[in-house]
Amino acid sequence: MALAPGHPRLFWTFGSFFFCATPNPSAPEGRGRARVRFFAALAVLPHIEELNLASMHSCGRPQRSVAAAMPQSTFTYHFTRISRNAKTGPIPVTTTSANSCPPGCSLKGNGCYAESGPLALPWRAVSDGERGGSFDELLQDISTLRRHALWRHNQAGDLTPCALGVIDVRLLTRLAIVNRGRRGFTYTHYPPTSANGAAIQRANELGFTVNLSAQTLAQADGYSDLGIAPVVVILPAGTDKPARTPAGRHVVVCPASLGSTDCLNCGICQQRDRSARHTGNCAHVLGIPSE
Repeated sequence: MALAPGHPRLFWTFGSFFFCATPNPSAPEGRGRARVRFFAALAVLPHIEELNLASMHSCGRPQRSVAAAMPQSTFTYHFTRISRNAKTGPIPVTTTSANSCPPGCSLKGNGCYAESGPLALPWRAVSDGERGGSFDELLQDISTLRRHALWRHNQAGDLTPCALGVIDVRLLTRLAIVNRGRRGFTYTHYPPTSANGAAIQRANELGFTVNLSAQTLAQADGYSDLGIAPVVVILPAGTDKPARTPAGRHVVVCPASLGSTDCLNCGICQQRDRSARHTGNCAHVLGIPSE
């Protein structure tokens, strides 16, 4: 098999084996020979679908089109093994640079808790590249967490995009796979478009909880109707009583926002099947008061 110089690595299966072909830099110029490696696939075959998904570009195109589709941005990720955030409690948390946030987020410059207060300076340092590292380094840190560990992705920042307003499904899938056996969770303000919704649903199916963040109670109903992910909604500052959405869904105020507990001792946001914990057809929505 021949691969042109710079051609991406190829994966394929045959029978019970998993093969990998990569360009061979030591081959004579013009021949483009490839190294071919094969691995017993007994442990790999159950995850072939995930590997195929992870090897595709996040916007649904083969990797050869990555250069044209990727935004001209560098994203930085910071891992904190023991958080000092009073709301999360002493759990592992991550922070992603501000350029990960969707352009349409209504909280930008309009009450985003991470733009001011205790998180502002650390987030700015990550956004400026003064703290943190690459996505691969982030995955390595997450892989060291003990089994069943509760951790929060993005105490500031959002899911990494592959294009303006489009979640990078390749990176999100890799994150979800590394999280297996652990209890990771996060929130996203990216709109659940067809592409984004599929990426979010897949992450939840793999065991990494991605909450859809709604701006209003009516939007929370719309997001809940999609049935792809648990939903949280922003409530007016000072809200301390349960509420109902226009469709009658029960909204419980975040216990950590009320100061009665923290994420370590609560864990509601990590539960993907919150609706199953309540009677009737009303999905459970978690309300987070604005600050």
